[in-house]
Amino acid sequence: MPKCLPLLLGQQVTLDAALGSVDDMLLELSYPSKQAAFYSHLREQQSGIEALVSFHLGLSTTERCRMSETREWMCGYYNVCIPIYVDGWFAFPSKRVIIRIPLPYKLGEAENPGNVEEKLRCEAATFIWIKEQCPEVPIPHLWGFGFPNGQCFTRPENVSYHRRVLWNFRRNILSLLGYPVPCRYISCRNADTLKIGYLIMEYIEGPGLSLLSEHWAGQDQQHDRQRRANFFRDLSRIILNLARVPFPQIGSLILDYQGIVQLGNRPLNFRLHQLENKGVPTDIDRDKTYSNTEIYFSSLLSCHDNRISHQENSILSQSDGKTQLAVLATMRALLPHYATSRFRDGPFFFSLIDVHPNNVFVDANWRIKSLIDLEWACIRPMEMLLPPVWVTGKRVDQLPPGEHLDTYHAVLEEFFDAFDQEQISFPPMQNSDVSLTTDVMRKGFQTGHFWFFHALDNPKVACNLFFQHILPVFAGSISAKGVAEFKGCLAQLWKGNSKEIIEKKLRDRELYERKLSAMFEFDLRRLD
Repeated sequence: MPKCLPLLLGQQVTLDAALGSVDDMLLELSYPSKQAAFYSHLREQQSGIEALVSFHLGLSTTERCRMSETREWMCGYYNVCIPIYVDGWFAFPSKRVIIRIPLPYKLGEAENPGNVEEKLRCEAATFIWIKEQCPEVPIPHLWGFGFPNGQCFTRPENVSYHRRVLWNFRRNILSLLGYPVPCRYISCRNADTLKIGYLIMEYIEGPGLSLLSEHWAGQDQQHDRQRRANFFRDLSRIILNLARVPFPQIGSLILDYQGIVQLGNRPLNFRLHQLENKGVPTDIDRDKTYSNTEIYFSSLLSCHDNRISHQENSILSQSDGKTQLAVLATMRALLPHYATSRFRDGPFFFSLIDVHPNNVFVDANWRIKSLIDLEWACIRPMEMLLPPVWVTGKRVDQLPPGEHLDTYHAVLEEFFDAFDQEQISFPPMQNSDVSLTTDVMRKGFQTGHFWFFHALDNPKVACNLFFQHILPVFAGSISAKGVAEFKGCLAQLWKGNSKEIIEKKLRDRELYERKLSAMFEFDLRRLD
């Protein structure tokens, strides 16, 4: 049996599987040791974390926070969530809270200092904006938060009466003068502030509540049709609520140092931090926002280009290199076809791009009770407000024409029907003659916009989606010989020196494979 090395979440990988992966396996194999070191560091900070949470909750001397055991910690891809028990909590007996701490080694902090703070400031701004502008959207209560620079924000009742009066006075004066008003959390500095940064939020729990993922994968398609309809209606209301307020630019909301929520950050999604964590520059400055879709879409394509140039194992072989370069050259040529002129200059809309069964709490009837993961929300073009992909348990690149796609389309029609029903009773968008409708989403699915923008958004699936769904729209059924000619010709159009780039990337890959083999040899010898 081939020997394996550990990955996160209890998984393992053989050398052959690692060599064949499109991921940077040198990085993936480093995560278990980094996680262990990070957990050890957090455990050493236990007393400080407990004092910090006590401060944000405003606990008395008779109420005490208690950090949970490590086995109770919930580690996602970008954060660790630590349950905190509160003994003797008079206001909320038997309730727990969560302190959510970002994982620096997953967010490119070493390569791009400030990424952790960027993520936290955008996530805090999202919590605040939704609570103020879309209170109908169910999200956890945010008790307080802090940033790596030592600044933290807490509820007004946790500071002195004098500070509170001055804070209220300043907010009122700014409001009267027509200036932006700081959020309803007061900026302060606490001696116990966790220098990594954190969010402290409500722990969602209660009778009959569960994650949607506990039910969705094993559902009976006929028996659960009504519960699916309940979920789709609630999801539609959330999407419509969030899209009710149009924005003039593409970007992310961010909380500035004065506590003001503003549209002033690049449109931050997890793939930007993923690329930067791999040492791939995105060339998108943190304060960059976009006033039209063409520049934004071009920036996303440049991220694809940079991945090819900077990731050591980005190209598997000569043929794979030609394929990837041909696809990118063609996508750039097709961009004017898919970038709808009607939506070019906005308005743009707020969306949660990471909603999936693992971060949605529902009741027994699958009515949404809370969305627990608000990171990576941003303001995007209308073309990128896409219907959910995960509803049949398949990734977007696992839906070639055939049975799986037909099943997905059938479930998608249920979502569209629910969306239509909810939209009837929904007020029109503010100050805009553009509306988010199922007509836009259905048309995008029929014309290929759906596949193009998924390919644009995710470098890992771009090639598969291109050959499964995009190329057939323009070339119909094409022979293997025709595909080979297509790749050989169009790869040259990616950049003037495509041949040299492929040769360089193959040399990079040889070095990468030697380092990966050496890692397996060293670690397996050490484990033995």
